[in-house]
Amino acid sequence: LKNKVSSKIDLVLNEESSARRENSKAVRDLESKIRSTNKDKVVEQVAYTWFNRFTALQYMDVNGYNRVRVIAPADNQTRPEIMSDASAGVFDDNLVSENTKNIVTSLLDGRSASIDPDNEAYRYLIVSACNYWHSAMPFLFEKIADYTELLMPDDLLSGNSILVKLRDAMTPENCEDVEVIGWLYQFYISEKKDEVFAGLKKNQKVTPENIPAATQLFTPNWIVKYLVENSLGRLWMLNRPNSSLIDQMEYYIAPEEPETDFLKITSPEEIKICDPACGSGHMLTYSFDLLYTIYEEEGYDAPTIPTLILQNNLYGIELDQRAGELSAFALIMKARGKHRRFLRNPVQPNICVLENIKFQTQELDEYMTAVGRDLFTLPLRTTLTQFEEADNFGSLIQPALQDVEGTLEVLQSKDLSGNLFLKATHDQVLKVLRQADYLRQKYHVVV
Repeated sequence: LKNKVSSKIDLVLNEESSARRENSKAVRDLESKIRSTNKDKVVEQVAYTWFNRFTALQYMDVNGYNRVRVIAPADNQTRPEIMSDASAGVFDDNLVSENTKNIVTSLLDGRSASIDPDNEAYRYLIVSACNYWHSAMPFLFEKIADYTELLMPDDLLSGNSILVKLRDAMTPENCEDVEVIGWLYQFYISEKKDEVFAGLKKNQKVTPENIPAATQLFTPNWIVKYLVENSLGRLWMLNRPNSSLIDQMEYYIAPEEPETDFLKITSPEEIKICDPACGSGHMLTYSFDLLYTIYEEEGYDAPTIPTLILQNNLYGIELDQRAGELSAFALIMKARGKHRRFLRNPVQPNICVLENIKFQTQELDEYMTAVGRDLFTLPLRTTLTQFEEADNFGSLIQPALQDVEGTLEVLQSKDLSGNLFLKATHDQVLKVLRQADYLRQKYHVVV
């Protein structure tokens, strides 16, 4: 995938490329991005964006969550179903926008000139499907830079394309559990991991951007079960000694003596569980399974349970954006698996990807004057400087500010839309406080 993206960059940046003529702004943006970072980083970013999207679409195809399969073929077909339908003049109004319909029809019936009309049409169909899923899963199907769209691999319909390999790996059997996404991601970064460890042998330090590759290890299923059952499961069994939850916990170790000193829970909605280094969400998805049983046992209406779990119970913190996206996706898929109509109006999972945020001293002084200096205690000011190296320290950061939630509420009520410079600072301050809120909260279970 990275090789395909790299070759596409070379093609697009050629002085005589059609992309320069037809999409000059995207090409300029691409050149600017390469100058501000480097080509390898752009290749990596674009490749993982499409990797995450292709795997998510294939997972939804296999499980019947896309009304028309976007990556997978229809039964007894070889081409993706959405493409076969388009060739026959059939379009799903949800997945394919009116504009895309016109462009694709024009390409396929020869009215628009193209060297490879089928591949070009299919690329438009994939982008349209991604745009459709934006409202339900903005973290994964976010608005992408035009050059990312431009750099989507070309030969997606050929017999040796990345999508054929993906379909071979993501079979219906392998997609019975959403943890397949985590296994794929671990495989995706394994090459980088090998590079980082080879560098360590030559005394090369691990830089913050390489921490995810160096430290991510997909936790085997039995260890996940052991940890979650003896934390969340244990908490529930202490509060409900007669619960039948015990019947589905094969790694649970019951206390030898009766316990009296434990956190009292009156309702499952109270329980807060945090994985402070959540990766692709394996701990959280198994916690979802146990929580679902707990809610059912307490008599909750089945269609309401997935929303309640995502809203109230599960929190994940991560420093790798890719893994954070996949963790949120895994939880949304868990919810959809339990409630058919969940994706019509989904709640967003509580997954926080920590970002580096740095303020200039003068910038903060001006901002303080605008919102009121009485708010700016020393702990708040300290907290605003604690995320300058979030990609290095991650969940080890301990925010100095005690009442993050209260301060966040007050600052959210301030309207700074009239001042563009301060509005940008305001948005960054709120982002810091939202990150700090995840790290300052109290949880019943941290696993």
